[in-house]
Amino acid sequence: MSVSAYQSLCELARERALISTTASVLGWDQETGLPPAAVSYRASQLAWLSGKAHELTTSDRWRATLEAAEAEGSDDPVVAANLREFRHHFDRSAKLPRELVERDTESSSHGKAAWVEARKESDFSRFAPSLNNLLDIAREKAELWGYDGEPYDALLEEYERGSDTAEVANLFDRFRKPVAGIAREAVENSRSTPADLLDAHYPIEGQKALNREIAESLGFDFEAGRIDTVTHPFCTHLGPSDTRLTTRYEERNFLSSLFGVMHEAGHGLYDQGLPGSEHGLPSGQAVSLGIHESQSRLWENHVGRARPFWEKWLPRAAEIFPNLHTLSLDDFLRGVNRANYSCIRVEADEATYDLHILLRFSIERHLLNRTLEVADVPEAWNTEFESLFGFRPPDDANGCLQDIHWSMGGLGYFSTYSIGNLNAAQLHAAAIRDEEVASACTRADYLPLLKWMQDKVHATGSTLLPQDLMESVTGERTNPEHYLTHLRTRFC
Repeated sequence: MSVSAYQSLCELARERALISTTASVLGWDQETGLPPAAVSYRASQLAWLSGKAHELTTSDRWRATLEAAEAEGSDDPVVAANLREFRHHFDRSAKLPRELVERDTESSSHGKAAWVEARKESDFSRFAPSLNNLLDIAREKAELWGYDGEPYDALLEEYERGSDTAEVANLFDRFRKPVAGIAREAVENSRSTPADLLDAHYPIEGQKALNREIAESLGFDFEAGRIDTVTHPFCTHLGPSDTRLTTRYEERNFLSSLFGVMHEAGHGLYDQGLPGSEHGLPSGQAVSLGIHESQSRLWENHVGRARPFWEKWLPRAAEIFPNLHTLSLDDFLRGVNRANYSCIRVEADEATYDLHILLRFSIERHLLNRTLEVADVPEAWNTEFESLFGFRPPDDANGCLQDIHWSMGGLGYFSTYSIGNLNAAQLHAAAIRDEEVASACTRADYLPLLKWMQDKVHATGSTLLPQDLMESVTGERTNPEHYLTHLRTRFC
């Protein structure tokens, strides 16, 4: 039996996945245990692998096989969707020279190392040269890809397929004022809750045990995953049966690591829910970061900060951390959902979280449009932060150096966090319209909710574009009203 052009294209795609996941393993290792002196060689390794992947996916062989597969055509909607995505990604990849791809990867490896040291010293000037370099590369890629509105459009397309800056700005404008109002009211309503209500000593080994139990109860498969400790939490998917979660620990606040694990487990559940047989193909890949982030924020916030969850888990947490025995469920939940303006995005409560994203969205657009110089980022950050939060960060580590994304070349990334919040609320509202899912959630049984997400969201891979997926699953495109309703119900 002859092999079709489409089958040959899928084999090429799986070969590319072998290269890219090998690079991901090296990237994970860099974040979790690479000796500082090894950074330079690791950067060269990653650059070489990214160059090989790029060479394969822009080769004459790939082009000819893609064209032949397109000529064959197919009535199968999954095949048709894969061909659509193969074409889209080939056309974008072919616009970038291998030298730029390798330079981008190598620069981000050095950038991450520079960021770690700069953040440790709380000195933006130590990271500024790397950011200047990464920003030049981002602009170069944007010009090669092309855009209709502004450079951010071209970069956003890498993370949120089918979207553009104007659409995202319009979406944000629709909820900017109401979410700022909810934040103010939530902070005011939380003033009677002591900031140190949950402050105590929580041994890290106990945190690790609780985190694992909870992640496992949500459906995360530890036969195909693990949790490690890092400076900045993340999740990475290294293959069909290898999903790595990471977190960081504070001995005075066990919720920091727990919500970090629940957030990253949400990403991990999505990755583990993708069709393993389709690995390497668009049908086996997450469709966008806005959808990916919807899964992490759903499990962290809609599940992890809800009363039914803690009705089940507070007694177990108190077994591990006996000081929690002194708190009633109501008092504990007041501490969990206490709203307050804070410097650090990853530690922000739901009510104030999106203000951090609005700030970054603005800063990134100014940088890319050359209306803000890198040297002026700390002052611009602090000024805009003060306008949103009412105070200035005390130092760079708590301000413009707090996130890893710029150091890894992730310009255009941040808006997907708020898109994820909007999508999470909308998907959760749709899921609990299912009586079985809603009833199980009231008993803190979240496996039916996971099954709903697997069937409706995970299983489709990238066969539907993000907004088509939202419309298919919820009946409408991303609509901020579901998120605003959720926030008002919880905080106002």
